[in-house]
Amino acid sequence: MPDTAQTAAGAPRETLPLSLLNDYVYCRRRAALKIVEGWRGANAHTERGDVVHGHADLPGYEIAAGVTLLRALPVWSEVLGLLGKCDIVEASVDGGHRPVEYKSGQRRPWGNDDVQLCAQALCLEEMFGRPVPRGAVYHAESRRRREVEFTPELRAQTAAAAAALHALAAADRVPAAEYLPGCPECSLFNLCLPKATAADNRAARLVRQLFEV
Repeated sequence: MPDTAQTAAGAPRETLPLSLLNDYVYCRRRAALKIVEGWRGANAHTERGDVVHGHADLPGYEIAAGVTLLRALPVWSEVLGLLGKCDIVEASVDGGHRPVEYKSGQRRPWGNDDVQLCAQALCLEEMFGRPVPRGAVYHAESRRRREVEFTPELRAQTAAAAAALHALAAADRVPAAEYLPGCPECSLFNLCLPKATAADNRAARLVRQLFEV
């Protein structure tokens, strides 16, 4: 498993956790707080997620309806510069692979789960040399499995997000806070304090003015 990946120009770059791609699409400040500051947080959503992932996070395999279910399969991509693991990979008898990501809540409108799943598929394609046309997200709260097709648009979005994530890590700087619709559900909400620290916050403006020359 690689510790570094190669850029298009051939220069080595740090290999980042694949899960950070989900954070970046959700909120780039959230991703930066984890990369640069090493922040971690917990709330009801993350605690439910830990319970949901309990079985899938145990490495191993089982066979169901003629399909081999690979649990906690390590995956990586030198092209994307990412490494991580798939909750479940369904391996069919013809050698095909389908990643399945477990999420505690219902589907959210941010698109971060689909990008994370697509990144897993791109890793599997690079590792096994076979196309991975689709995967699935299992939402525990609704107990529904949602099929995801890895369209050219989603693949391009995923590759662009991975490049932007590496740029964020290389910059080694945390972007200013911005209050977004997804903020209340974020596990870092009480640490980030987006309403209090946002760039357009009146108190923040007064502090900046105080130290302006």
